[in-house]
Amino acid sequence: MFPHAPLGVKALASLDFGAPSALDSPPMMTPRIAPDARIVVTGGSGFLGRHVMEALEARDYSNAVTFRSAEYDLTREGDVVAMLTALRPEMVIHLAAVVGGIGANRRYPGTYFYRNLQMGALLMEHARLQGVKRFLSVGTICSYPKITPVPFREEELWNGYPEETNAPYGLAKKMLLVQSQAYRQEFGFDGVNVLCVNLYGPHDNFDPSSSHVIPALVRKCVEAVERGDREIEVWGTGSATREFLYVADAADGIVSALEKLEGSDPVNLGAGFEIPIKELAERIAKHAGFTGKLVWDPMKPDGQPRRCLETSKAEALFGWRATTPLDEGLARTVAYFREHVRAFERVQPATR
Repeated sequence: MFPHAPLGVKALASLDFGAPSALDSPPMMTPRIAPDARIVVTGGSGFLGRHVMEALEARDYSNAVTFRSAEYDLTREGDVVAMLTALRPEMVIHLAAVVGGIGANRRYPGTYFYRNLQMGALLMEHARLQGVKRFLSVGTICSYPKITPVPFREEELWNGYPEETNAPYGLAKKMLLVQSQAYRQEFGFDGVNVLCVNLYGPHDNFDPSSSHVIPALVRKCVEAVERGDREIEVWGTGSATREFLYVADAADGIVSALEKLEGSDPVNLGAGFEIPIKELAERIAKHAGFTGKLVWDPMKPDGQPRRCLETSKAEALFGWRATTPLDEGLARTVAYFREHVRAFERVQPATR
């Protein structure tokens, strides 16, 4: 979080990102969103985006649209301008991101930094120029410092450097907080920000080369059952803890923030609990029916030692909290993988 100067200050030299204080925020009424408001969701055909589109539909927003990167590449300024001109949004929910697990973050740090930074900066700038009324940025828990008191509170966001593996991605997304704060201060632009913890659920990325921990373990366990394997290898020691939020809960929180959140200070969206990766792997194995041995590889990285968000602000500011128990969400995720991903791969084998 960072402070706000009064609206109307125009010189960039006057921007002050010193000690944070939400009390300095200029008053700005949250817009009442009409059911037919034009809402553009970037990344709306992706994992989180599909669920956000469903959440908008469930709340009777009749004019929410998305697009694919093949239509508009948000790292290209011309495409950003063309998209905004064609779709004429009143509201933007920015979900589009280049993201992956630990392995992908280690292989593509420059790509993750550049593409995420470029997408966010161009999109917010041209949304402002084209008169977008509200811009919701969805950030990441990877933006928090590597060593942060648990649970992570929004006030701790600027108190250190992120965990090295995730830093390029986390810092690129974190710059949207700076941009939205600066734009509110200088231009009165209504940008709001939420930070999501690790998500999981149906439509996740199950590609073993780039997936996060839950979909990676779901695939390993289900395929091991199919082959009759008696053991599977798991990265790290299993001692690191993580928090996992069911994707439909996250989508509900994002739409609630679009409707009700005021000011540009970030607000955490999380499940409110942490679980050791070892216990998580055992639960996934149980839901997948894998009864063999989990073999841990301590030569592989654990990542940040602990991650868990303090989520009371979301409930206080826009009435949201997670509702899906972890085991219920894991069972749904395993079922989705078996019924949709594996069923498709059997008909048309994936190239891996």
